[in-house]
Amino acid sequence: MWFELIIGIIIFQLLRRFFSNGDDLDVGTYPANAIFSVAKRLEQLYGGKAYVGLRIPDADSGSPQNIDIVLVTQREAAVISVKNVSGFVSVDKDGNWECMGGDKHKTERLPDPVAETKELVPVLESYFERRGVALPEGYFSCKVICPNPNFRTIHADSFPPEVVTYDQWIQLKPEKNSLFSGWMKGAFHGGKKEMQESIHESLNSILSTAPMWDRLKLKSNKSVLGEFVEFKGDKDDLLELRNIKRSKVSRLTIQKTSMFGLAHSKLQVLYSPRDYHGEGASGSEWNEVCVRSSTEVVFQPQGSSKVRKYKLSSIISLSLSA
Repeated sequence: MWFELIIGIIIFQLLRRFFSNGDDLDVGTYPANAIFSVAKRLEQLYGGKAYVGLRIPDADSGSPQNIDIVLVTQREAAVISVKNVSGFVSVDKDGNWECMGGDKHKTERLPDPVAETKELVPVLESYFERRGVALPEGYFSCKVICPNPNFRTIHADSFPPEVVTYDQWIQLKPEKNSLFSGWMKGAFHGGKKEMQESIHESLNSILSTAPMWDRLKLKSNKSVLGEFVEFKGDKDDLLELRNIKRSKVSRLTIQKTSMFGLAHSKLQVLYSPRDYHGEGASGSEWNEVCVRSSTEVVFQPQGSSKVRKYKLSSIISLSLSA
């Protein structure tokens, strides 16, 4: 019986790889889906704007620092790390996490997520200062959110207050008496409303143009953060796509398919010119090209040393950071 079961699993995996177009082999490895899901719920709960997948330049290290989410509300702001870990999780005396029996079925150790998140705050503050905005001390707070339904705590009282476990996450409500009440420090302590509004406007303006990861939205209901590399495909199609460059285009979407026989199916690609003035592109400013559905996007996911290829037929949209 065991022999037949093992053979069956092997055959299933071989068939899955044979028939797959390669688009679904890596997306589960990356936490972008969880990050976008958390950002959306935070906006629903507390209003404001959640900025996802930031790459903030760090003058000290000389390399960009990754920030999962920055949430900006009318009064305050927070740096948020999303840890999509599963299994039984405990905290040692140094604040490091040990995850046992999760999705990878092995023990995984994570450096103190709260300490790592707190280290991002001065990086972000320094970035704002270089952009001409000096924030009051303590304006940014931080949180570590664990949205995986298979997240289980061992000795829950050992987790610092900055950690939002899954059980706490699903119980959050927008009322003032919810768990998140007071999770962000009152930065102004009754300060002038005009000052609050001025800083809020400045934060949104700067974050909307801050460096971010490129992002792919796939038809499989997956999102991938990373870096767009190039298009691959027929030379005529590549010629059609020649104007889709980071310096010129901020976003492209994949529309309807035109069928000219299965081997020559075409996809309508709409792309908008990059707007450096913040006015946004109107519908009339969208450009259109038609290319073969077999054309591929070469993309390097965040945290991976390997590039991946995604067929245009599997993509809903591609956003390119400035």
